Order: sequence, then structure tokens, then C-alpha cells
Amino acid sequence: MKSKKILIVCTIFFSMWFLLTSCEENKSAEGLQNIEATLTHAPYVPPPINRDYPAKVKVELEVRELVGKLSDGVEYTFWTFGGEVPGKFIRIREGDEVEFHLHNHPSSKLPHNIDLHAVTGPGGGAVSSFTTPGHTSVFNFKALNAGLYVYHCATAPVGLHIANGMYGLILVEPEEGLPPVDREYYVMQSEFYTEGNYGAKGFQPFSMEKALDENPDYVVFNGSVGSLVGDKALKANTGERIRLFVGNGGPNLVSSFHVIGEIFDLVYQEGGMEIKQKNVQTTLVPAGGSAMVEFEVDVPGEFILVDHSIFRAFNKGALGKLAVSGPDNKIIYSGKVSDEIYSGVNDQFGSIDPATGKYRKNEEKAFSPEFANEAARNDYSSLAETANSSPREDASSKGDLASMGKSIYQRTCFACHQSNGEGIPNVFPPINNSDWIKKNGKAGMITAISNGLKGELTVNGNKYNNIMPPQQLTDKQMAAVLTYVYREINNSSETVTVDDVKKYKTGDLLSRK
Repeated sequence: MKSKKILIVCTIFFSMWFLLTSCEENKSAEGLQNIEATLTHAPYVPPPINRDYPAKVKVELEVRELVGKLSDGVEYTFWTFGGEVPGKFIRIREGDEVEFHLHNHPSSKLPHNIDLHAVTGPGGGAVSSFTTPGHTSVFNFKALNAGLYVYHCATAPVGLHIANGMYGLILVEPEEGLPPVDREYYVMQSEFYTEGNYGAKGFQPFSMEKALDENPDYVVFNGSVGSLVGDKALKANTGERIRLFVGNGGPNLVSSFHVIGEIFDLVYQEGGMEIKQKNVQTTLVPAGGSAMVEFEVDVPGEFILVDHSIFRAFNKGALGKLAVSGPDNKIIYSGKVSDEIYSGVNDQFGSIDPATGKYRKNEEKAFSPEFANEAARNDYSSLAETANSSPREDASSKGDLASMGKSIYQRTCFACHQSNGEGIPNVFPPINNSDWIKKNGKAGMITAISNGLKGELTVNGNKYNNIMPPQQLTDKQMAAVLTYVYREINNSSETVTVDDVKKYKTGDLLSRK
């Protein structure tokens, strides 16, 4: 009898404990604050998370298949997360419980899913998110690990879905948050494989052959050529601290990410939350990987973002700009302070004696090349011409000519004359509202580009003494870029034709003042 009473008491105790525990668990789950995630298109990111507790975060992302701009005059069918490439930036906190809704628009032709590298679970969520057109899939995950992670479509064939633009970044902030900075931007590199070569106009289908050979026609930031230049350039002011969330969608190439004229003060390599390096010039970002870089901008100017596998930058599109405004700091960067004649004869610049480590006089017999004449006959102008041209340059109207000229200007002119034609004070003269251009007209501009220009010039009352080498452009390219300078930079109705170029390219400049 006594044992029976003890059994009844124990049963009641454990039942009460179980009920209390279940209530506490339900209370904990129900106690999480419900939050609708804010998602942003590149290059922008959602604001930093300012809460110190986990939440129930609802993320909604829509798949759209649509035709968009890959480059000027070039269209491509992109498969997107959120309507643009790269996909929208997602920002959550370590410990958050995420309810993920993946919508596949009814207009889509194919099923899609999503693999988030931040997810601990089969396929990073790909298995649970397989979604046919006109349907929505929902799954949940807990953000266990802080970091900057890539997400992408993982529907077979996986490479095709990624190559068509299905990738983006998700940031899981650590519980303590990230150190505050003044500006944050989202930059994601990727490559595209098209039937036509770089710049070939019209609609371009995907090329599986080139993708398998890992030979892309385009390597770009944020989904298209020119996505981060001109009016779309990133903005900052001197003295500000910048954080770039850099991703690489691939599908094949590793990125050698570099900002010309800046050093990365801090680098969080491979998307982790520990600072791995300081004072870094170029950081590697693997396909399907990421990095966070931070730096302070000290002087004004345009700082160029590139993949330092450099032909990708200047010939395939992996180029962007950070435009920094503010006062000069001549101690940090003076600009050019002199330009003197150098004859090339100076004994102190002789070779170094490896035994002493000192310069030795130029008394050694100079090497006499056996094939000097053959080398001199080697003409690289055709290569330069190819690098600056598009395979199909069929611009006919004034508008087409200016559009083609914009692409050429961004590749060959903006570094010196800047995107708006204002030039660089005391170094390169302006071409926007330039009295030199008004005096010399088409003839002066054509001969300057064709034959080069050196010596002192006076432009808008300021003297410049620099060198512009001859530009290796075809007649049509020269006509296009000058039409762009007239019409877009100077708001003029003037047009430069191929006949104008042929007429004036061997002439003399009209005025140097």
C-alpha cells in the first residue's frame, strides 16, 4: 500500500515537471519577437542589427527569370533572387530563428531552390526549398554561426543556375554585433558565358561550352558591366571608414579583389568573423566564398575597384569606382609636383653589384640583341585596338554612336579625365566646358587623340604640362567617343563622324592656348 502511494506521488511529480517544462519551452519559443527581414539590392545593405537578443525573423525572397542588361547594347536572360543580380542582401543575427519563404514567380519556366551556406542542414536548405513555378516553399533554420555567407540556387544543373545569376550574400552578425563604420556596401563578382564575344550586341544566350572551359566573356561586379561606375559609383567622404561585403558567385573563377589607391586596414578572410590580416593590398575571394574588408578614405578622388587578374578588369568588365569627396591632404598625397625632362643617361642608375650591394658604373659591355630589328617590327597596335573594340560595332544613329562612345570612354578616358570630364586639377585638363575644345573643335580633338599630345596647354585659364599618348582607336571608335564627349559630357548637339576622323587625324592642332 505504501509503495503504491509512493508510485502515485512520483507519477504526479513527474507529470507536473513535464507540464512545467513544456510550458517553459513553449513560452521561450513564443517569447521570440517576430521580425520581417529588410532585404536590399546591391550595392546597398540593410542597417546594422541593434538588438541584443535573438528573434524570429521572416525572410521572403522571390525568384524571377527575366531579360536584363549585361552591357551597353547586350541583353541576357538572368535567373534572379529578388529581380536583380546579385540576389538581395540578407542580414540576421547569430541565434535568430529564421522562417524562410521562397517564392517562384508564375512566369518562371523552371523550378528553383536555395542553398544558404549559413544553414546547418541538408543542402543548406536546398532539399526543403525546391519550388516549382507559381508556388512557395517554407522552411525554418537557426543561425548557429556568425559569418558572411554566400547563397545560391542548387537545382540541377547547379552550374547553369549559378551562371545565370542565382547567388547573393547573407550576413549573420555575431551576438555582440560588428564594430561601427560610416558606410557599408555590397559588391559581388561573377562571370557570364555568352554565345557572342565580349561586347557583341543584341541578345546573348548562355554558352555551356565556354562555361565548361571556364572561359567567360564577362567578369563583372553586381551583375553587369558598368554597374559601379558613373552615377552608380559608390560614394564616401574623406575621413570615413568603409566596410565592403565582398562575395564571389563564380561559378568558376577566384577573385583577386583590390581597390586601386587604398589599403585594406582589416580583412575578415573567407567570410569568417575573425580579423585575419591587416594592411592588405589584394585579397583572394574564392568562388562560392566571401570576405569583409575595411579601410578609411584619407584623400578625395576616384578609387577603382578591380579583380587584379587585370585583363578581367579592363577587358571583361570587373571594374567599379568609389568616389570620395572632401578636402585634399597634400601630406598623404601631393599629386604631381613636377614634370622634368629626363635624358635616360645617368651613371648612378647603373646596375647593382651583388657583391657590394652598391651601384656600379655602366662600364660593362652592353647587351647587343641579335633580333632587335625583328622586335622593332612587332606592332602591338592591333592588340590595343582589339582590347578597346567590340566585335560588332554597328552603331549608325547619333544615339548609337554616343552609346558606343560611353563604353569606350569608360575604358580609356575616365581614369585621367574622370567620369564627368572634370579632369584632375594641375594634372589632367578638363574636357567638360573646356575653352580649349571650343577653340580647337573637332580637328584639335581628333589630332590630339590620334597623334598624342604633350607640352604645356592652357585650359580655362589654368596651365597643364603632361603627356597623352596616341590612342589606339579605330576611326569609328574615335568618332563614337568624341560624339559622347560632345553630347553627354558637354550637352552639345555636335556629332563627330568617321569622315571627320579621316579628314583631321593626320592634321595639326589649331591652338595650344
